[in-house]
Amino acid sequence: MTAPTAPRVVLLAGGVGGSTFAVGLRDELRQRGGELTVVCNTGDDLWLSGLRLQPDVDSMLYALAGVKDLAQGWGRAGDSRRVADELAAWGVGWEWFLLGDLDLGAHIARTSWLREGATPTEAIARLQARWELGATLLPMTDTEVDTHVVLDAGRMHFQEWWTRHRARLEPVRFENPGIEASVPAPGVLEAIAAADAILVAPSNPIVSIGPILAVPGLADALRSASVPVVGVSPIIGDAPVRGMADVCLRVAGVPCTAAGVAGHYGARRDGGVLDAWLIAEEDAGGAASVDALGIEARVEPLWMSDAARTRALAVAALAAAGLDVRARPAGSDKRQSDRS
Repeated sequence: MTAPTAPRVVLLAGGVGGSTFAVGLRDELRQRGGELTVVCNTGDDLWLSGLRLQPDVDSMLYALAGVKDLAQGWGRAGDSRRVADELAAWGVGWEWFLLGDLDLGAHIARTSWLREGATPTEAIARLQARWELGATLLPMTDTEVDTHVVLDAGRMHFQEWWTRHRARLEPVRFENPGIEASVPAPGVLEAIAAADAILVAPSNPIVSIGPILAVPGLADALRSASVPVVGVSPIIGDAPVRGMADVCLRVAGVPCTAAGVAGHYGARRDGGVLDAWLIAEEDAGGAASVDALGIEARVEPLWMSDAARTRALAVAALAAAGLDVRARPAGSDKRQSDRS
């Protein structure tokens, strides 16, 4: 099958790793005039100080706009915190969840539009219209389905558990109240149906990709898609690349290995969502285990340590989906697909 000259790609993503990967993917697709649609996790969303925050959406927005603070991995580059300091002086908000002034500007704008009657999808469209992103951002749903962490002693919002407690409190489970009654945001199912490839970013499988797939109808859309679904492992050398994903995986009963996460997502032939899975060179020994699941394992360099490596990873993911957007270095893919 001949690859389309202007491929349409859908990426499911959340968090820092997802936004980093999205930039490399966007840059590669631009070479062919392709289209990128990013379905963003909104389980991290929360109300704070009267404002609606969408951390994963904003990380994606700032990364694609080229204004993300690369040193800390989130927020706006060159930001200040005068307003956050003033709010702290008034005892408003969370003193351990400081927001920059420029970042607060986005939250205020979003909240203003929401209170005027806009949907989250419409508010995100207005935010992204400010920059030439080279991609379309969509929330997974317009329903508020914030992630809660259930503990033996009660429950708290995911952001408090993750940011304040650094995942040190042992959770019982993660919940997204109301997600069973949610529906995919406008445009999400249409983008999946029209895609030439569907990719799952190297994001936290439980609290970033998990909520996306839990929106009724979304996982089914991946299972019934007529194009390949390819994922990129967020685990390298049996450890999460960033954050505390190992805790999340343990609570869900998933081994913190590339093969373990592949098994968690499952093969499409068996009711899962994956056709192929990119694993790191450090995890090459687990490739046979992934193949045995009915998921094609591809061994690739997964460290996104600079722009060139990130773009190379995007090329590898697209190639695994049958979209060779450019010639690849000899020997870079140790497990070529038999897909024609």
